[in-house]
Amino acid sequence: MNTLDSEQRHRILYLSYDGLTDGLGQSQILPYLTGLAKHGYSITVISFEKPDRYKKYRDQIQKICELHQLSWKPLIYHKSPLIFSTLYDMVTLRIVAKKLFLEKPFAIIHCRSYLTSLIGHWLKQKFGVKFIFDMRGFWADERVDGGIWNLNKPLFRMMYLFFKKKEREFLKAADHVICLTENARLEILSWGYERTAISVIPTCVDTDLFHPTKYEAESAVVRKALSIQPGTFVLIYLGSWGTWYMTDQMLQFFSILVSKYNDAIMLILTPDHPELSHYEFASKIIIKSVTRSEVPAYLTLGNASICFIKPSFSKKASSATKMAEAWAMNLPVVTNAGWGDIDRLNESGLPLFICENTFDYQNVATLLIDRKPQSAREMLLGNFDLASGIQKYKAIYQSLTV
Repeated sequence: MNTLDSEQRHRILYLSYDGLTDGLGQSQILPYLTGLAKHGYSITVISFEKPDRYKKYRDQIQKICELHQLSWKPLIYHKSPLIFSTLYDMVTLRIVAKKLFLEKPFAIIHCRSYLTSLIGHWLKQKFGVKFIFDMRGFWADERVDGGIWNLNKPLFRMMYLFFKKKEREFLKAADHVICLTENARLEILSWGYERTAISVIPTCVDTDLFHPTKYEAESAVVRKALSIQPGTFVLIYLGSWGTWYMTDQMLQFFSILVSKYNDAIMLILTPDHPELSHYEFASKIIIKSVTRSEVPAYLTLGNASICFIKPSFSKKASSATKMAEAWAMNLPVVTNAGWGDIDRLNESGLPLFICENTFDYQNVATLLIDRKPQSAREMLLGNFDLASGIQKYKAIYQSLTV
């Protein structure tokens, strides 16, 4: 795009159906965009905000955007009626994005996932602007594998087929495709997209925020508030509970851990409200909802983190932020095989324990109890740390605007 003037070359329109006030927006969108803004990019963000979260966190996010000279255009997310609410949101996004482009053309439309790519692809066709399909995972397949779309119902089957068709169009039209895992990249190449520029950028962690030595005072306060005695073995689960996460298996692992170490505690940090009172070791489970800024202090209480994900087709494209955050706090991670790049990571030297059956649960539980503290932070650098993620995005932007 050598016809761009120097100012337009640095103007980016970023489209996200996730809100900046969402936990995901605060951990996996804002940190990248503020970092890219420091490299001279003028970024306008259109995001869809849930009304309750927008009311609660609007001022906080607005201050971050102003500090880093991000132009934030929040739109209200509509949840119902099903399908029609999403259609309404996409029509609104198309109108707003076109208006912004006509006022001051952008060099790149960076679209996070599939829904916003409907608009990014349209803008590319209409104005010739560069289009980044930041696909994250195999979204349509995730909704089937997670039980959200039942293909036996005609409406959901129609939606699935529509987005699989759009997926092919996005992959063909995009000036650059970004996915989260090497397994996803190889899968896409096997579909015949050898000429498509594809980069792998896994979900990264802010190693300045997630730093084990920064939270000694907060850690003591949290430990006291939760009545966790020093020396207690704490197994931590962080994030959403259910859907793609194998909760029964994680609880089974914990029951084996308790059978070996009676004082063990499972600390579940989630915005959800799992009902676990019927569970045999319910008295040893603590469920807590925390903000993103509070997470590192809670992780300091842990001896290990656990994350079991359904090994489905769609999950070969998944990268769990919670793993990188645990490693940044020097916690080993217990997980299962068959998702993301987990098999490759098992050979990386990172503290990772893979379980495939009850026999593995027994062995890993013993290993964790006897394990001495070990640093993992240095192993993140160049792959899972925020700085390297920003550099990879910057290189893509540069490649599209020379």
